[in-house]
Amino acid sequence: MSDSTYTPPKVWTWEQESGGQFASINRPVAGATHDKELPVGEHPFQLYSLATPNGVKVTVMLEELLAAGIKEAEYDAWLIKIGDGDQFGSGFVEINPNSKIPALHDRSGGEPVRVFESASILMHLAEKFGHFLPKDGSARTEVLNWLFWQMGSAPYLGGGFGHFYAYAPEKFEYPINRFTMEAKRQLDVLNRELATKTYIAGEEYSIADMAIWPWYGQLVLGRLYDAAEFLDVESYEHVMRWAKAIDARPAVQRGRMVNRAFGELSSQLRERHSAEDFETKTQDKLEAAE
Repeated sequence: MSDSTYTPPKVWTWEQESGGQFASINRPVAGATHDKELPVGEHPFQLYSLATPNGVKVTVMLEELLAAGIKEAEYDAWLIKIGDGDQFGSGFVEINPNSKIPALHDRSGGEPVRVFESASILMHLAEKFGHFLPKDGSARTEVLNWLFWQMGSAPYLGGGFGHFYAYAPEKFEYPINRFTMEAKRQLDVLNRELATKTYIAGEEYSIADMAIWPWYGQLVLGRLYDAAEFLDVESYEHVMRWAKAIDARPAVQRGRMVNRAFGELSSQLRERHSAEDFETKTQDKLEAAE
């Protein structure tokens, strides 16, 4: 690891002790590693997730639907501890063969439907309930433009910049510079767009905002990678305005808490089964009752 150059072998082989914060859960093969059934609650939607940026997208969407009066969007949220390999359990792999959170089981119809990939879940819920995604026309296309922009761009932010800046076992100038340049370019894209409109796809809050905010909004608010100063996030004034406005939404504040197993204990609602859980079952209250 200390050598400044690396010569790839003719055929790559997996060395499990590869280092880095996520070395224990990254592997080059798919499929279940162990048998484990998933818990099931009483609500139409069963969410299996963790409050990473990708997980927060979906809990924000569900809380926004409930805040809009859509009672049919009630859900149970179960914690998937990715550091422990829960995503490789047989039950989880049945819902998402890609073994990534979030994964949703929609039991609201006659036949259960598995939904995986965060953008697919957002679209599924938006179309099912007719909220946060225009039904047709250019407005719908613009929301989808930005939804899929996020899906294509965020890996450069998370797996690229975030990994090499915050998680890699050693710091190397080349990858940090390479992905910092791209992260800042993406912030500039957002900043230029948000200079002329309230939300990323126009004047209406949409699933595009719900997809982008957990990554880029939380980045400029100083919640990702401890990198706000390094990226000079204050210079992206329009992104900052947008990020703060979304952060103030009560449904977003609740969505950030669901399946959260880190940070302040009062911000952690590791499982969510009813709206009352936000008042009675955050981790600080559960530990105080022990």
